[in-house]
Amino acid sequence: MAALGSDIDTIVFLDGDHSDYPEEIPMLLAPIERGEADLVIGSRVARAQRGSLTLPQRFGNRLACFLIHRLFGVRYTDLGPFRAIRRDALERLKMQDQGFGWTVEMQAKAARHRLRTGEVPVRYRRRIGRSKISGTISGTIRAGTAILSTIGKIALGASAPSAEG
Repeated sequence: MAALGSDIDTIVFLDGDHSDYPEEIPMLLAPIERGEADLVIGSRVARAQRGSLTLPQRFGNRLACFLIHRLFGVRYTDLGPFRAIRRDALERLKMQDQGFGWTVEMQAKAARHRLRTGEVPVRYRRRIGRSKISGTISGTIRAGTAILSTIGKIALGASAPSAEG
């Protein structure tokens, strides 16, 4: 955060594997610019290219979103990495995870901190290259464990773990 200029108000995250569509960034920024949201998630569920999300990814995504709703009372449809957040909101979250669980950490902490969140449907295509996470059984298990652990720790009021990614 210190590397960002002090005039940066909003930060956009997206994957570098060609799966997100950068031209959709204005859709993520619009609710923030209108003062309606602090965090906007690009939801892939309705507009994902066939085969871009594996069965374990879809299942894990639904499970994590369900748990966040049950534990924190906020509904999400996706944990996708394509998102925008106000800088001051991100600083309040005190993010820890530098691996598999950063998206769920951000969303669970946003819910816990009662940030105004929103989702916009975004397109999602198959990635270029093989995933270290969803491309292997061991990667899927490690990611799933890290994500569930992150949700649990935040629900109990602890800091999120720093999972390796």
